[in-house]
Amino acid sequence: MYSSRFLRLVPSLTRGRASSLAVRTTSRFQSTYASQWVQKPIDTKTAEFTIGPKNGFLPVHDPLVKLPARFSALENILDRMPKILPDGKPGLLAKGTFASVIDKELPEYDVSDIHDPHLLLALFRDYTFATSAYLLEPCDLRYVAEGKYGKGRTVLPRNLAVPLSQIAKKIGQRPFMEYALSYALANYQRADQGRPEEYDNLSLIRTFSGGPSEHGFILTHVAMVRHSGGIIATVPAILDALKAKDRSKFNAELDKLNSTMSKINAVMETMWKVSAPSDYGTFRTFIMGTKSQDEMFPQGVVYEGVSKDPTFYRGESGANDSIVPTMDNLLQLTEMMPSNELTDILRDFRSYRPPDHTKWLSFVESTSKELGVRNFALADAGSTLRYLTAMDEVRDFRNRHWNFAKEYILKYSKHPVATGGSPIKTWLPNQLTTVLDVMIKTGNESLARHSGMDAATKAGISTLIERAEQNYKTLKR
Repeated sequence: MYSSRFLRLVPSLTRGRASSLAVRTTSRFQSTYASQWVQKPIDTKTAEFTIGPKNGFLPVHDPLVKLPARFSALENILDRMPKILPDGKPGLLAKGTFASVIDKELPEYDVSDIHDPHLLLALFRDYTFATSAYLLEPCDLRYVAEGKYGKGRTVLPRNLAVPLSQIAKKIGQRPFMEYALSYALANYQRADQGRPEEYDNLSLIRTFSGGPSEHGFILTHVAMVRHSGGIIATVPAILDALKAKDRSKFNAELDKLNSTMSKINAVMETMWKVSAPSDYGTFRTFIMGTKSQDEMFPQGVVYEGVSKDPTFYRGESGANDSIVPTMDNLLQLTEMMPSNELTDILRDFRSYRPPDHTKWLSFVESTSKELGVRNFALADAGSTLRYLTAMDEVRDFRNRHWNFAKEYILKYSKHPVATGGSPIKTWLPNQLTTVLDVMIKTGNESLARHSGMDAATKAGISTLIERAEQNYKTLKR
């Protein structure tokens, strides 16, 4: 189907034509790329973040809500952790007693016998929540009192460090909080198992603040990612169509991709309603990292019982999500990013994700470049319009993210570094500027190259150029 944005740009396209394009397949078109990313059979050894058209970038099972009884001490401490408890009373983080409780009450659990991916993911989530709370508790207390973060704790005790490091090694991750495997995509439960991961069907498992805005912040991301199965279904099909030089299939699959991205952007927009910008500071401290946070961790953090060398890890960030990196790689935007420190940070971010997500992103980037997605799209005016529409969805996403940064962070904090360790005022504009530049260049190139295109396509491309130019003016103010 066509995205609503695309239909507005090309009013002459009818629903009947869209349907005929979407179903125009032949028996010879059995895609080798698509077959690599079908929904795989799930068994007890399947990694939770195994990608498929059904679950997309979400885990294959709903996250485990409660740990087994053998981990009751950890479960109990995390239940008491949030600043505001369900009964309205202050929790450990509000009282500044979380670290002392960890030191006194948490045993050093032996996790050497655990191999179940579902349980390992839950343990990774819970140990990383406890780790971030332990290290960043003094920073949050000072931020509340003075508006500055100050120094975090520089040693993680072995009752957290040893089990977490062992769990992280088993699932191929760094021993620190991440977006997918900890804070967001491993941290939800559905009220009705028969319904999808829609916002009103979700609740949190772990929280730092205990407030509704953190609930809204995290679960909006989950509700966005629940549409990502459409990305896994269409991107390989786009690449297969390109390999077969099947223009109709290429266009039809791009239409489907743009429809999926339009849904994701629509969910993203609801963040304003469910998470108040003024509340972000109540939980932001605890999703900071130890890398590039010189005010808090100038010497890094030593993991007691693991190594005497200090560690430095990026904090949790929506930039670790795989939706936009997939689009960047498919549209060949990644290779057009400027060669600078900000782009280096972008690439570093992309290493903080589940192994199958990394494999997917590498596949999309290398295959798109090898086949030449951009050149194939530019060879036809209709394909160019669809390609530009996909880029416009990326523009819309990144522009909204930048607006979030201005309203949620810059308006309330003078701290110049984002949770993931990137410079707030320049990092997001670095990527957004590239998108705008490529949109304008591609649109103008197509208008010059295909002077005989139909009026509706010309109007659609012109509208997208104008949108990018207006966004560029706004960004540079």
